[in-house]
Amino acid sequence: MIEIEARLDELKALGLYRRTRLVSGPQGPHVLLDGKPVLLLCSSNYLGLADHPRVREAAADAAMRWGVGTGASRLVSGTMTIHRRLEERLAAFTGRESTLLFGSGYLANAGTISALARPGDVVFSDELNHASVGDGCRLSGADVFVYDHCDVEHLAWGIDHADGRGALIVTDSVFALDGDVAPLDDIVELAQRAGIRTVIDEAHAIGTLGPGGRGALAEAGLEDQVDVILGTLGKALGAYGAFVACDGAMSRYLVNAARTFHFSTALPPPIVAGALAALELLQEKPRRVQKLAANAAALRAGLIHEGFDVGGSRAQILPVLVGDTALTIRICEAALLRGVFTQAIAPPAVPPLTARLRLAVMATHQEEELLQAARTLGAVARTLGFEPRAAALQPRAEPVPVSAPGEPDGTNDGRRAIPGIVTASMRGVFDFEAPEPVRRAA
Repeated sequence: MIEIEARLDELKALGLYRRTRLVSGPQGPHVLLDGKPVLLLCSSNYLGLADHPRVREAAADAAMRWGVGTGASRLVSGTMTIHRRLEERLAAFTGRESTLLFGSGYLANAGTISALARPGDVVFSDELNHASVGDGCRLSGADVFVYDHCDVEHLAWGIDHADGRGALIVTDSVFALDGDVAPLDDIVELAQRAGIRTVIDEAHAIGTLGPGGRGALAEAGLEDQVDVILGTLGKALGAYGAFVACDGAMSRYLVNAARTFHFSTALPPPIVAGALAALELLQEKPRRVQKLAANAAALRAGLIHEGFDVGGSRAQILPVLVGDTALTIRICEAALLRGVFTQAIAPPAVPPLTARLRLAVMATHQEEELLQAARTLGAVARTLGFEPRAAALQPRAEPVPVSAPGEPDGTNDGRRAIPGIVTASMRGVFDFEAPEPVRRAA
């Protein structure tokens, strides 16, 4: 049994204790945080649609027409005409035959992956995929090959050694912590050659990349080359919930097989109506996507000018690598005192020695305030003894293998995970007890 108070004390001692912060008023480029005005640089309201008048009005009208809640799951009495209308619009937007709404991105990933893989199968997952992907893999009972981040050679090696048991390749398209984009062309080619299904999570790409904001797959011309596209309504579209875009047979299968679809109350009508209005705004005014890209480029240039290492980001998410967890948190808190609200990301969310600030840009930011934020972060960092230019010249720390997730105390019965292979039971694609240890691809 977990000793709750002792665990909380341990988290505080490690600098990993978390708490919620209170935002007053609507989500926008500036908010009141704990009563103080700040520049918001950690929201996923990328296009600024969460508080757009048309979106708010659509939600309010839907509440008056259909009520606030649905009162049931989609398979009972929770599917309403407005749900079907949004699903049809999203299918047209993504260029797929069908879409299926889920209650959240977490539920969409967990339900879809666990429906498409089963014990004895192998799921191939990028090591920096969202946590919901990992939990979906665990729910499936399948073996999981976790390949090095965006490393197609390691993925190919895993496929070659899976003895034909490969069921799915799952990857984020835009990665939530670093803002880099998966090598989608190579992944699709590998999947097609091996006869493995692909599930691409476009949560941070829908509304931000590609023609008309249709995502990283559309940018690469691959939207019709994958089996399942997952998208969210709660980031660029400013609402809540998620969807799966696929062909008609896959959609019908998920209705019957995705437990998170079966056992969750359907999305509230005001949320669905707000998402519909946001999608219409995106299609009517795609220049919002260009404005977002321009703002991201401005902040990226400002951070680089200050000497910060922003990694390989080419999206609206920008990491500022610091390394030390305690120092990262101090920089974050000091910047907040000067009106810049960012997010400190520390282990176990990232590997040890790679703590960073995560900055997220919105289309409704002004370029000058983004450049000023970069200057503020630079000044704060140097005041606390962190010189960005010197740090950027240091080689990046190699990720340190950590215990498999799932155990509250971070242990797994004394066994260490072999890099590349993780399952909830700690027995993966290959036998951990074999005399010859499994080696990752050279």
